[in-house]
Amino acid sequence: MPDLNDSDDHIQKALELSQHAHATVFTGLFFRQQIAAYYRDHGLPEPYEDTARRKIMPEETEQRILRAFHRPADQQLPWGPLFRKTSCGVAYAHHEADYNGHYGIRELCDICPLAQLNLCRDAWKAPDLAHVTGQAHALGAVGDVQITDRAIMVEGLDEPPRYFLQHTHRYQVHDRSKPHHYRRHGRADIGWPTT
Repeated sequence: MPDLNDSDDHIQKALELSQHAHATVFTGLFFRQQIAAYYRDHGLPEPYEDTARRKIMPEETEQRILRAFHRPADQQLPWGPLFRKTSCGVAYAHHEADYNGHYGIRELCDICPLAQLNLCRDAWKAPDLAHVTGQAHALGAVGDVQITDRAIMVEGLDEPPRYFLQHTHRYQVHDRSKPHHYRRHGRADIGWPTT
C-alpha cells in the first residue's frame, strides 16, 4: 500500500524475511468504497485517487519488487521464491499445482521456480466444454460458455460461482464483461499505462 509498506526499505525487509518462508507473495490493495470510507473517517490520506473492484498494484511498484528479488540465472541467492498470486505461493509451499489454474495466464509464471512451473503445467488441462457449460448454466450463467487457452469465459456469474468452477477445474474462469488485461491479470487499471 502506498506510503505504508511499499518503500525500498520495506521491500528489502521482505527480501530478508523471505529467507525464512516457504514462499513470498506480493499483491495489491482492494481499495473499495468501504476501505476509502474508513480512510476518510479516520483522517488518513487515501492511497489512491479512486477505488476499484480489483486489487491495485501499480506497475512501478511491481517493477521495484521484481528488481529487488531478481535472481540472475547463474547465481543462487539466499532468498525464497516470489509469486504474484497467493494461490501460487500456497500451492508451492504444499508441493501442489496451483488450484486456481493460473498456469493458463502464462505471463504470471515468468518468476515461478522451474519445478513449480512444471508441476502446474502437468496438472493444467482444459475441461470438457459440454460439462463446464452444464455446470455454469446450473449456477446461473447466461449465453455461451467458451474455453480459451487462458480461461473459461462466462457471463452472468458473480465471483463465488466462478470460483467454484475455477477450483473444481483448476482452470481460470473469467466474466466476459470484466476482461482481464495482459500483464495486469485480475488487477485494477490504476497505476498501469492505458495503452
